[in-house]
Amino acid sequence: MTDFVTPQHIAHRTSAAVDAAVGAGRDLGLTVTDAEVLHDLFSVVVHLAPTPVVVRVPTVLARHADPDFQSRRQRTELDVTHWLAGRGTPVIPPSPLVPREPVQRDGFSMTFWQFVEEARDKEPDYVANAESTAALHAAMRDYPGPLSYLDAAEPQFIADSLARLEERPDLIEAADLDRARREWQVLEPLVRSRAAFENAFPGIDLQPVHGDSPPANIFPGVAGDLYADFELVTLGPVEWDVAALGPDLEAAYDRGAQRNGMRPLNKDVLGFVNAVGALRVVAALALVPQLPVLMEYLKPSVGQWRTMPFAGGMAD
Repeated sequence: MTDFVTPQHIAHRTSAAVDAAVGAGRDLGLTVTDAEVLHDLFSVVVHLAPTPVVVRVPTVLARHADPDFQSRRQRTELDVTHWLAGRGTPVIPPSPLVPREPVQRDGFSMTFWQFVEEARDKEPDYVANAESTAALHAAMRDYPGPLSYLDAAEPQFIADSLARLEERPDLIEAADLDRARREWQVLEPLVRSRAAFENAFPGIDLQPVHGDSPPANIFPGVAGDLYADFELVTLGPVEWDVAALGPDLEAAYDRGAQRNGMRPLNKDVLGFVNAVGALRVVAALALVPQLPVLMEYLKPSVGQWRTMPFAGGMAD
């Protein structure tokens, strides 16, 4: 296969994202003289220096995630983080210097955030982060806005990616793809239907959750840690936010849950979300042509998935 992007293409993509962010910022009245790329993987994150505004520009995307699709999801993220910040929850808030809405420019859809100085020498404490995730869940329980059920699982992305991978033996072995497709047949109904989930797991409450492993998305600000990256915020079981973290971090979450008046994690639901999370990793192989370095990140997780119970034990 020859459709992998080259380093030159990635550099051009990054440059285009920066130009779009700078242009959009200036159109909104911001002074930008020294734009700096802070991060560049799935999104290009740009500080519009000297203005204290950071722009996140998604660049590596599923086929169906056009700018309008992105804007709908981004608008929810902005609303949730604004609401949390207003209630004193430590999050990176939307920038108060521009309207609180996504901006489309040059084929990109982007969001504007308050710049927070990073404590670069601070090592992440994932045990503490997992424990504090229960406090985030307690804060999110009363969010009044509409959220879709388990949107963070991205069922359309999984289904489309597994179909595309049928023609990519360079990205996945045939036996792995066969297992993934059979697992998805078991799991998809529970991912797409709230009623099916509630029938499978009676008594498990659903609530607003971060959607994208908050223990790994806590930003070390110089003035303290802040929850960040709510791009996949969704309605789901709290277990979704600790999928694939393992027993030690699950125990840490349960300590935080007890302190915050939350229920402990349910082992059966953990099996389900772990299985769905693993399938999202397999599906992400379809993004490797857009971001070749991604393969090195995914290989260990795919290897771990091969050792897991089929469909998280849901097929037993």
